[in-house]
Amino acid sequence: MTILDSELSYDETYERRQRHWQEAVDRLRDEADAIRQGGGPKVQEKQLAKGKMLARERVAALCDPDGDFLELGVWVAHGMYREYGGAPAAGVVTGIGRIHGREVVVVANDATVKAGAWFPITCKKILRAQEIALENRLPIVYLVDSAGVFLPLQDEIFPDKEHFGRVFYNNARLSAEGVFQMAAIMGSCVAGGAYLPIMSDESHIVQGTGSIFLAGSHLVKAAIGETIDNEELGGAVVQCDVSGVVDHRHPDDASCLETIRRQMAQLARGEEAPFARREPRPPAYPIEDLYGIIPRDRTRPYEMREVLARLLDGSEFDEYKATYGRTLLCGTGWIDGWAVGVVANQRAIVSRKTGTGEHEEELQIGGVIYSDAADKGARFVELCNQKKLPILFLQDVTGFMVGSRAERGGIIKDGAKMVNAVANSVVPKITLFVGNSYGAGNYAMCGKAYGARFLYAWPSASIAVMGGEQASKTLLAIQLKNRGEEVSEEEKKALLERIQARYAAAMDPRYAAARLWVDDVIDPLDTRRVVARSIACAAANPDIPPFRTGVLQT
Repeated sequence: MTILDSELSYDETYERRQRHWQEAVDRLRDEADAIRQGGGPKVQEKQLAKGKMLARERVAALCDPDGDFLELGVWVAHGMYREYGGAPAAGVVTGIGRIHGREVVVVANDATVKAGAWFPITCKKILRAQEIALENRLPIVYLVDSAGVFLPLQDEIFPDKEHFGRVFYNNARLSAEGVFQMAAIMGSCVAGGAYLPIMSDESHIVQGTGSIFLAGSHLVKAAIGETIDNEELGGAVVQCDVSGVVDHRHPDDASCLETIRRQMAQLARGEEAPFARREPRPPAYPIEDLYGIIPRDRTRPYEMREVLARLLDGSEFDEYKATYGRTLLCGTGWIDGWAVGVVANQRAIVSRKTGTGEHEEELQIGGVIYSDAADKGARFVELCNQKKLPILFLQDVTGFMVGSRAERGGIIKDGAKMVNAVANSVVPKITLFVGNSYGAGNYAMCGKAYGARFLYAWPSASIAVMGGEQASKTLLAIQLKNRGEEVSEEEKKALLERIQARYAAAMDPRYAAARLWVDDVIDPLDTRRVVARSIACAAANPDIPPFRTGVLQT
């Protein structure tokens, strides 16, 4: 195993970068803390006055005290639904906790956000949690407290394939696959939403606050003329003692959650994937250096090996084809004791030797995937599948190389080969957006569409079809052409600035996280812990099917 050498200079440039990213992380942390307040103190007080715990209090009581709850989707719905007052974290808490040391997916409605109503993105967030449970064969616990569909947007959540009904479809599939589901009705559970806890394998209800019915008292009155209150209609005593719909009832939230913890301890332990494991070791270099390595300007080059030296155990990296396809780093290492394959874009400008006679040096642009790099990446992904080795993708890619030389060299063929290998990869894939993620480079480096088990972004990430400067100038040219009239330089400048501002906002990692293109925006210093936790979750699924590809041009 080769130990990566670090030649990092702790100069003024390093210090400026360090301050910049430390401040960025601090701002994001403050914003995330504000999001976790849900509907705010007044609404929280009303919920507490009813004898109910808040959503994140319930999660904390459910999970082990030192279980390190990995909350996913904090930024979901960020900047969305402003005309309705917003929907912090989409009104639902999701993530991975530990119950008696076992990894468990948790979904908890936040009733302080529009009474826990489901916005369109809320549904997508819950579907993502179920996807994580199914892919990794992790038990899932639902803490239900929701008024149902957010009616003003019902047409965007009700009838389509990836809408509300898909949640119950997933309930059925998870149960059929033997993935255990536990549900607790801790507040309202109305209409179609009533199927979620009852299609789970086992269900609980809290007396006095929990209720479940297909139609509430007002709708019952309107529909059939019957006058009845919600407790008598579908409270804990009715649905547990009379109808038998719910399995267990409890006097309060705390006793309900304690019972769930006790029952979850009785679950049989399944087999795990045979991923290589050894004693964890810290990197040879301080992980805090990451703040000073990443440039503030996303167009600036840097040495990706410096990043790997702060992430890998012992800073050890066995590089694959080190002198070939040098704009893509491939190799193997360990993260917190887990063996991993690494595919990372090299952002430093590199040179390669060409020709068969005298050596000719050709400079290659960092962050661009050339034909040789794509060929190397495809081969390495195939190798990781042969070894049953989880793959960590570190994205900072501006796309594939363009131009006549690249086209004549078969860049499309080689790019397609890499995309094919990534798409058909069967070992767990974890993607980290370090910097740029543009165009087809996003696909080749295992973007959202390519089946990564988990996806995370640093504050330095930027996800778009192309770079901001190129996109803005292209959009400006199109708009000027469509106007068909003389436009002054001042107007052009103002229009370009508006386009750039709008495009920059869409490239922000929070924008991606708001739409679930990534699972979370993380502090770079948390990367080792988060990646290791993700691999541990992936290891809970022992089923690794044979690796196959279709037709590949060679």
